[in-house]
Amino acid sequence: MPRYELQRKGDSTLPAMFHVVSPNSADFPDLRKHNNCMANALTPAIYAKLRDRVTPNNWTLDQCIQTGVDNPGHPFIKTVGMVAGDEESYEVFAEIFDPVIKDRHNGYDPRTMKHPTDLDASKISSGMFDERYVLSSRVRTGRSIRGLSLPPACSRAERREVEKVVIQALSGLKGDLTGRYYSLSEMTDLEQQRLIDEHFLFDKPVSPLLTAAGMARDWPDARGIWHNNDKNFLIWVNEEDHTRIISMEKGGNMKRVFERFCRGLKQVEHLIQERGWEFMWNERLGYVLTCPSNLGTGLRAGVHVRLPKLSKDPRFSKILENLRLQKRGTGGVDTAAVGDVFDISNNDRLGRSEVELVQMVIDGVNYLIECEKRLEKGQDIKIPNPLPQFRK
Repeated sequence: MPRYELQRKGDSTLPAMFHVVSPNSADFPDLRKHNNCMANALTPAIYAKLRDRVTPNNWTLDQCIQTGVDNPGHPFIKTVGMVAGDEESYEVFAEIFDPVIKDRHNGYDPRTMKHPTDLDASKISSGMFDERYVLSSRVRTGRSIRGLSLPPACSRAERREVEKVVIQALSGLKGDLTGRYYSLSEMTDLEQQRLIDEHFLFDKPVSPLLTAAGMARDWPDARGIWHNNDKNFLIWVNEEDHTRIISMEKGGNMKRVFERFCRGLKQVEHLIQERGWEFMWNERLGYVLTCPSNLGTGLRAGVHVRLPKLSKDPRFSKILENLRLQKRGTGGVDTAAVGDVFDISNNDRLGRSEVELVQMVIDGVNYLIECEKRLEKGQDIKIPNPLPQFRK
C-alpha cells in the first residue's frame, strides 16, 4: 500500500499525510514500570493510530519512542522518553509529541500558543554576579539545519553534509569570533587531550538515553568541535543535535557571556543562510531540536556557584522550584556536586524568550547568593513566591 509524504510547510492545504494500517495490539510496549513523559502520554489507542505512519524520511513512531522504552526512568530527573528523527516528526506524530511537550514544558500547548524569540542582550540587567560565589558562567543552545534528518535518523551522507555546511559557515566568522575546527576523526592525541583538559571535548555517547536513540552510530565520523581563538565561544557538531552553540567564561559576567552568545549566534545563522540553508524553526515550537525538552529557545543559561550553607538547608529544593531553576553536579546531570559547587540553570526552554530565561537565571542566582550570605550571618531566609510558568 502507498505511503504519503507530509505536505511541506507553507502550503495552504494539508492533504492526507500518511497511510495507516491497523496494528497488532501485541506490539504495544510494556510501560508499566516506566516514569517518563512518553510513557505517561502513550496509550494503546494513540499507539494504534500512529504506529504505521512515517515521515518523508521514513522515520516511525517506534523509532521515536525507543529510547523511552529502553530506559524506564532516571534517578535524578524525569526524562522525556522520545526523540524526533526529523523536523516533520513533530507534525506526523503530533498526537504523542503534543502531550509530551505540554507535560515537559509546564502546560505549553503547541497547537494554540506561539513561542517568543528575543536575542537582544542589551535588555539584560544586573548581569554581573558576586564572584566570591559564582565560578563560571555559560549559555548554550542548539540549532538544526532544515532539510536534513536529525542525529537519531540521519544517514552518513546527511551527517557529513551537516558538518560541511557548518564548518564552511564558521570559517566566515571574524574578529573575536575567529577560530578553527577540530574533527574528532582527524584529531591528534595531543589536541584531544588539550580539549579534554579544557572541558571542551564531548565524548562518544555512552548514556543509554542517547545510544538507544541512535546517537552513536558511525562514531566519530563527521563529528567535531569548533572554538574561537579566545576559547570562549564554541560549537559542537553532530552530537545530540546538528549543532550546540556555547558561550562561556570563568567568573560571573553573565551579561557579557550572553552578549557574545547572541552576537555569535546571529552571525552563524547569517553565514549559513548565505550558503542557501536555514535553521529549523516555526512560531509554535520555536527552534526545532532532537529532544522535545529543548524545543523553543533550546537555551540553558547556567553558572557554577558555591552554596555550602544553602545547599544543606531543607528549603533549597523548594526555593529552586519556585525560581524555576534546576541544579546539577558540575560534571552534568549524572554527577554529584563537588565541594558544595552546583551547576544552576533555567528549567524552562519553551514559552519564554532567550532574554527572559537569562534574566530569570540572573535574578534567581542572585537570590540564592543573597540566601547564602544571610545564612552565613545566622539570619533566616524565605522561600520566594512561585514564578509564573510562561506568558500566555
